[in-house]
Amino acid sequence: MIATRRNLLKVLTAVAITAAASLGVFQPRTALAAPAITVVTTTSMIADAARQVGGDRVAVTALMGPGVDPHAYRQTRSDIAAMLRADAVLWHGLYLEAQLEEFLLDLGDHKRVFAVGEAAPRDKLIAHDDYSNRFDPHVWMDPSLWRSVVGAVRDALSEIDPDGAEVYADGATRHLAELETLNAYAAARLATVPAEQRVLVTAHDAFNYFGRAFDFEVLGIQGISTESEAGLRQIEDLVDTIVSRGVTAVFVESSVSSRNVQALIEGAAARGHTVTIGGELFSDAMGRSGTYEGTYIGMIDHNVTGIARALGGDAPAQGMQGRLSAGS
Repeated sequence: MIATRRNLLKVLTAVAITAAASLGVFQPRTALAAPAITVVTTTSMIADAARQVGGDRVAVTALMGPGVDPHAYRQTRSDIAAMLRADAVLWHGLYLEAQLEEFLLDLGDHKRVFAVGEAAPRDKLIAHDDYSNRFDPHVWMDPSLWRSVVGAVRDALSEIDPDGAEVYADGATRHLAELETLNAYAAARLATVPAEQRVLVTAHDAFNYFGRAFDFEVLGIQGISTESEAGLRQIEDLVDTIVSRGVTAVFVESSVSSRNVQALIEGAAARGHTVTIGGELFSDAMGRSGTYEGTYIGMIDHNVTGIARALGGDAPAQGMQGRLSAGS
């Protein structure tokens, strides 16, 4: 059955590419076009990395915007057209885009397609809870791991557009330095959270790399994928933990329903323990385009600052953004 489905996807992909060619989708750009290359990415995090590295030389389109869950996302006809028109497609891999994976693998037979998330060192990856021989894909939650992805984006752009290799090298060097600053800020702010308060309760297990990097225990209601279901027993066990350990704040996520988090709060209240929502975190998607939180640095800064403040740590109201605005 799996082989049959895979063969069908190959046929459909080939048909789509043939149709695109007949409609002129692959017509070369004119010399007047400003960007040297066009790139389509799956997630907004990868899109931001491509923009940071490529600057004005690369026109970048992300398929998944704010609040979109990549675990469950399926390609649309307009997505397929965009990917076929682009010079290359950058996707995450590590089974993040579970519903797109077969299509993207088949597309790689016809287009330049790069799974940049898989550049993260294998010995630094966390095993997936639900699938053998797979890993937790949320590597962007640790800026030191995200460096590997930025490097993979630089290499992919240089392969597509060798004439721009120097531009991409310079862009990557600058952005990697920014990630070092971000990582240092995160470590300093999160270190101020009292040890007994370093319990991060979220809607799903997107923060395991964050927890490992910054010494937090992470408890997700759902598994690594939002496709997994949280059972009543699991929620009751988490309520037990929240009450017994005196957890005072839990967090919702911008791309995941808050229903299960509300169940935790109500369960704790029924036992006489008050727990509040510490804030909304960006997990599988960034904020709105054009905002600070709509960049990778802004996304992580928002999470770090919000977690530190909600769990009793010391963080400025504007986070690292305030320091950047002040020029410090």
